[in-house]
Amino acid sequence: MQSSSRSSRRWLFSLLILLVIAGLCWWLWPRATTPATPVAQGEAKTHNGPARRGATAGPGRPGFGGSTAAVPVRVAPATVGDFPLYYKALGTVTATNTVNVRSRVAGELVKVHFKEGQQVKAGDLLAEIDPRSYQIALQQAEGTLAQNLAQLKNAQIDLARYKGLYAEDSIAKQTLDTQAALVAQYEGTIKTNQAAVGDARLNLDFTKIRAPISGRLGLRQLDLGNLVAANDTTALVVITQTQPITVAFTLPENDLDTVLARYRSGTPLPVEAWDRGDTRQQATGVLGSIDNQIDTTTGTLKFKARFENKDEVLFPNQFVNVRLLADTQKDVVLAPAAAIQFGTNGTFVYVIDAESKVHIRTLKVGASDGDNTVIKEGLAKGERVVLEGTDRLRDGTKVEVVDDPAKVPATPGQHLQGQDKPAVSEAPATERKAGA
Repeated sequence: MQSSSRSSRRWLFSLLILLVIAGLCWWLWPRATTPATPVAQGEAKTHNGPARRGATAGPGRPGFGGSTAAVPVRVAPATVGDFPLYYKALGTVTATNTVNVRSRVAGELVKVHFKEGQQVKAGDLLAEIDPRSYQIALQQAEGTLAQNLAQLKNAQIDLARYKGLYAEDSIAKQTLDTQAALVAQYEGTIKTNQAAVGDARLNLDFTKIRAPISGRLGLRQLDLGNLVAANDTTALVVITQTQPITVAFTLPENDLDTVLARYRSGTPLPVEAWDRGDTRQQATGVLGSIDNQIDTTTGTLKFKARFENKDEVLFPNQFVNVRLLADTQKDVVLAPAAAIQFGTNGTFVYVIDAESKVHIRTLKVGASDGDNTVIKEGLAKGERVVLEGTDRLRDGTKVEVVDDPAKVPATPGQHLQGQDKPAVSEAPATERKAGA
């Protein structure tokens, strides 16, 4: 019983394989096309509307050798124009200046005059340290200075008197010299006292913390009542100068010749900053500076671009996509990048001739921006190249242009790579109206 069951299974499995093979043979075997009747050529109708002229009545199955139907394709002409050569890189926004505001004297923080995120100018008052101890120190220094000034004045009067007595030969020369030395001593003391007064006045002025640069404030890191040390590690606030602002980026050494030549000639090099998704342009600036050596670990050179950033769309430490306009190639042949094909013999395109046949044309290409490619050799202005439908093309294949701008689209129903596209009718206007 088990052997007969196994034989039945094998027989059914073999029959299934034979049916699959027969179906594949029927599908792939070339099918002879019958001559189209006049009705099929010009007046036949389908459920989608009037068929285009020359179409055979009834659906056909695809073949690999016997089909002579034109392959539907999309085309675009080669053009001549200017091609901007951009170099792209990932950049980091850096503030032109960044300052950590710290107190230069010790004391209690008694006043804060700023708001977080505020735009300030250089010299604006930000905060105050308790000034009382520094006011007392200034008064002490001024008192010492006044005392020594009085002593100096008295010594100067005595010196003048001694000079008169010495002229009358009433005192010894040694007495006169001693008094002159005392006057010089007091003068030196006065200079020391004046320096002490200046230092005390400076410390008193340091109790008022002012913005050293213009920029935007960050978040406050110290609150009122805190004891602040001179040059404390914790900054009161951070100021970043964002107008203008810079973007740092790198370029590989292979791309440096064109950039360096234009930079050294004094020609401004435009730089664009795009968002992380590379979909929206945020700002436009110019190349500001370059580094003086190539990084041996990466083979790149550092650049800095300057942006006015008046709308403050760029923030320090933000990542952006940089596009540097290195050069603009004038009057070059341009072809759509989608038409460029790559094969074992190099780069090529399918070019359509006057008889609607395609021919393989080998090219020598240049730079590309993703949409257009510079053609150095192999293509002329106005020649039409195939954009879509290249998978079924061979050299000499007959094609039919779909959505040709030179023709008026008529009835829908044309298919290209699984998408419904409006067909192009070649029938006269009277026939189209009669068949509508």
